[in-house]
Amino acid sequence: MSGGGIFSSGLSIAELGSRIRGERRARNISLERLAELSGVSQSMVSEVERGAKTPSVLVLDRLATALGTSIARLLDEPVRPGVVVLAGDRQRVVRDPAGWERRTLSPVLPDIEFEFMRTTLEPGVNAGEFSPHTPGSHEYVAVEQGRLRLTIDGVTHRLQSGDAAYFPGNRRHAFANDFTEACVYYLAMTLAPAGQVHRLSGGHDA
Repeated sequence: MSGGGIFSSGLSIAELGSRIRGERRARNISLERLAELSGVSQSMVSEVERGAKTPSVLVLDRLATALGTSIARLLDEPVRPGVVVLAGDRQRVVRDPAGWERRTLSPVLPDIEFEFMRTTLEPGVNAGEFSPHTPGSHEYVAVEQGRLRLTIDGVTHRLQSGDAAYFPGNRRHAFANDFTEACVYYLAMTLAPAGQVHRLSGGHDA
C-alpha cells in the first residue's frame, strides 16, 4: 500500500518510518536483520522507514514484534507515569484497508511494554496471522459485540459476545470475523523483555 495514510491521529508516514528506524538503530539491528526477524522483505522495510510506503497493520505489528516492542510505542511518545486520561481524540487509531480498525486505549509508559486496544472487524474480515511475541508475554481477549474466530497455533476457538480468552503471547495468533455483523473485541497485551535474538546483528545501515 503506497500513498494515503491509515492513521487517524495525525502521525505522518514519514514520522512513523523515522520512529521505526530509531527503534532499530537503538537496538543495533541492521535493516537486513530486521527483515529476517520480522518476515517482511528488506525492500518493504526500507520503504517504510523512508516514508515511501504505508505498511498494513499486520506488517506494522510484525516490525514492532521483531523490535521487541508494540505498535503503540511506534505510534506515540512515552508519557510521564501518573494519572493519564486519554480523550477519544487523543487515542491512536489505525485503520487497515482490509476493513478493520485498531484503537489503542493505553498510554505508552517508559520501560513498560503493555498495550490495551479495541479492535473492530467488519463482516467477513480476516485480520491475518500475527507473529509470536517474546516468551513470557501474555494476551487477553474479550469480545464486546459479534463473534470472533481466534486461532492460536493453528487451533481455532470461536468466541461470541461476552466471551473472553487468554493465551501466551509467544504463540502464532490470528483474528477473523466470518459473520455478517461487525465484531468488536478488546485485547490487553504485556510483552516480556526482548531476548538476545534482537541484539545479534552487526552495525547500522541507512
